[in-house]
Amino acid sequence: MARGLSAQLELRGRRLAEGERPLGWKVAFGAPQAQELLGLGAPLVGFLTSRALVEPGAVYSIAGWTKPALEAEIAVHMGSDLGAGAGREEAQAAIAALGPALELADIDRPLEELEAVLAENIFQRGVVLGTPDRARAGGEVVGIRARVLSDGEEVAATDDPTALTGDLLEVVAHVADILAAFGETLRAGEVVITGAVLPHVWPARGQHVELELAPLGSLDVTFA
Repeated sequence: MARGLSAQLELRGRRLAEGERPLGWKVAFGAPQAQELLGLGAPLVGFLTSRALVEPGAVYSIAGWTKPALEAEIAVHMGSDLGAGAGREEAQAAIAALGPALELADIDRPLEELEAVLAENIFQRGVVLGTPDRARAGGEVVGIRARVLSDGEEVAATDDPTALTGDLLEVVAHVADILAAFGETLRAGEVVITGAVLPHVWPARGQHVELELAPLGSLDVTFA
């Protein structure tokens, strides 16, 4: 895991040097079942840059992908830096807003090849971000309901948006700890997409997928 994450951060550094802007971070394999399957003790962390940004409502090409996947997520928007060893109160104080997010991924190698999966940024291809809701400063998730629709039909829903991800404050503190261990910092202005709140959608070309994350807002994307 250490070798994989070191290689991933070197990749990030090269891409930033080539002109991409830092956007934030992603959390993967947060669900207990996924961690047990892969022998993990905690979620994995990947990065997001400006190259990943997809506009809400966009038509997005997945032509040539191996196994497209879409995850409905909660995005945490950071209002201040967060270092290692942060407690719940510090993590809470650092969160400026919450918002909806859709992550676009291509599962292009076996999950068991974890070092390579980490080094290649955990299948990350794109991210759709909604407007941050600053009424949710501090990361409060009470009352949030997630629903995913495929071509207008509901395919998954939950009233417990942290059932698969774990406690949001703990997730953010975990990201800060991992980054600090590798010489990075979770910074103000960055976003953390905190893991799938519902089972994956496996999109096909021509499919329209929408996330309703009430009351935070909705996002959609059409695959081509």
